[in-house]
Amino acid sequence: MKSSLHSHIDDILVIIPVLNEESTIADVIRNLQNYGLNRIRVVDNGSSDRSREVSLDAGAEVITESIVGYGQSCWRGLQNIPEQIEWILFCDGDGSDDLNCLPDFLNLRQQYDFILGDRRATKQGRSVMTPVQKWGNILATNLMNLGWGHRYQDLGPLRMIKKNALNAMDMSDRAFGWTVEMQVKAVEMDLNICELPVSYLNRQGGKSKISGTIIGSFQAGTTILSTLGSLYLRKENRVTNPWLSWVSGLIILIGAIITAQGNLTYPSGFPYFSLGMAMMSIGFILSWGIEKVNWAWFWAIAILSRIALVTMFPGNDIWRYIWEGYIQLQGFSPYELAPNASALLSYRTEWWWQINHQDVSAIYPPLSQLIFRLLAFIAPTVLVFKSAFTIVDLVICYFLARNFSLQKLLLYAWNPLILYSFAGGGHYDSLFVLPLVIAWLVFWEAPASLDHHQLNQHQSNYKFVLGALCIGISVAIKWISLPILAWAVWRAYHKVNLKTAILVGLLGVLPLIVSSLFFCSPSACSLVPVDSNFVSQGRSATFIPYFLAKIWQYSTTTNSIFAVPLGLGTLYLLWKRSRYHLFSQDYFYLLLLISPIIHGWYFTWIVPFGVATQNWGIRFLSVSSLVYFMLPYREALGENGWKLSLLETLFLWIPFVVGYFWRDSRKSRSS
Repeated sequence: MKSSLHSHIDDILVIIPVLNEESTIADVIRNLQNYGLNRIRVVDNGSSDRSREVSLDAGAEVITESIVGYGQSCWRGLQNIPEQIEWILFCDGDGSDDLNCLPDFLNLRQQYDFILGDRRATKQGRSVMTPVQKWGNILATNLMNLGWGHRYQDLGPLRMIKKNALNAMDMSDRAFGWTVEMQVKAVEMDLNICELPVSYLNRQGGKSKISGTIIGSFQAGTTILSTLGSLYLRKENRVTNPWLSWVSGLIILIGAIITAQGNLTYPSGFPYFSLGMAMMSIGFILSWGIEKVNWAWFWAIAILSRIALVTMFPGNDIWRYIWEGYIQLQGFSPYELAPNASALLSYRTEWWWQINHQDVSAIYPPLSQLIFRLLAFIAPTVLVFKSAFTIVDLVICYFLARNFSLQKLLLYAWNPLILYSFAGGGHYDSLFVLPLVIAWLVFWEAPASLDHHQLNQHQSNYKFVLGALCIGISVAIKWISLPILAWAVWRAYHKVNLKTAILVGLLGVLPLIVSSLFFCSPSACSLVPVDSNFVSQGRSATFIPYFLAKIWQYSTTTNSIFAVPLGLGTLYLLWKRSRYHLFSQDYFYLLLLISPIIHGWYFTWIVPFGVATQNWGIRFLSVSSLVYFMLPYREALGENGWKLSLLETLFLWIPFVVGYFWRDSRKSRSS
């Protein structure tokens, strides 16, 4: 019997992540038991088959992890480990690991801290590995050799490590970067490492989550590369971090002061703008390497840079905000009369000529109009409006700081696009973002999407009601958050009941209905000028519509056709994304790619959710989106049209599109 070699090795805990491996997991457990490994913990990562029941029948301990991710499953398996455990053995549940090598693993425990199976060292292992696995292993191991000076041969799943060493690693990745993070940190900790030649078998059952699909392979590859990049960046900045935050913040502040001297209305103001934004971008990029930031310095840069930019000459949208608030005070509805209406001729101000789209009536939802009216009542000035938007922006920082470290919050608070859009450009989008962030924090306390096992129905109802009201306020300020309300309705139905779902839907539209009463009559309620060319055919800095227009000219004449792919994509996200911030982030990603009208400040919608995910695409976009401002510069030069060139379009969008799947921390994406 194999068990005679090693009977009852009680200081080793075996962790096996499992997802739909009913046909193989029992044999894996029995093989482990044959070698005396009786402490076996199976982590069921959302199986829809009988993997859980089969594992229990085979004698394993089974725990459940609802958040999908290889690293997430491994991390869950490491929770509440018995004190007598000294070693952790990881293996797969699909039967592909050849466990005949276990005696060698067990015998090497006295000599090494970290023992890995090297599949590439055996002919059998090499023959079974897919081309994707081989290429990925070669690339990742060579990068680790370049970055850390240790040449690994494989990233194999079969590995054993001392528990104390693993605890000291403080593993953060929750996806396919788990293995490379462990290997890199083992080198950094100077562990005694051994790679042991092992055979590898064809999958005995189930379907590969990585090499089985193109998307899976791409996501795994980008995750592994991003993990290596993140670890290397932290390694390089570990010594310089005490001063990096000071340098980064100072560059951002100086850049904000220079940017404030710019004026996109005149060509002569563009050099100041471009130089200042470039400096803020450099400071922002440097902040990616900051591991810790002093709270006083963090808030000093966040506040002072915004104060500097409030003095800047604004973008032209703010003149419309002020105008629409102003004419409401005169008794007119901005939905009924465009700025150039003859009835408003006597009310024109000295700045009236700066209003954009003067032949189009109001396009902003009714609650935003009431806010414009309130601000105009205080004073119809740029300073009042910009100050309000900036204060709301800082309130967003405050709420995010309640749930995230200041280091993570740098992605928002020191972001050049955020700094310019609200404080410098005077765009009102911070009003729309704030209630979405508050709704996020309302749902945040129940990370498992308000599971009945964690919350009683009363608590669930309370969270959904409050969250729905917040989302509804956002909808009444900017229409595009309606799909996020649909998410809340769907989750309420799925997790609570139909009655709660209906209540959530009604409360979600209540702010829009109430605010509409100020502008609608029994006979008319036209809140969007759908017949205007600006709304129906407008184009600006697009991605998918830009390339679609090259092959389908009709797409340039009807913006409404893009509602179809957006609707289908949203339905898919409703099905796939059970967590508020992940749905919101992916929805805005989809919306930005498909939308036929894009302005630079639209990208601010997605940035707050990047604080949780630390998404590389959002980081890149915060810098690449600045190419958008070539459009107002050309307008100032007197050039007709409002389109980016092909090269400019690629420069703006490709970093975002590609980087979006290049996660800095898959842990936070799952949290």
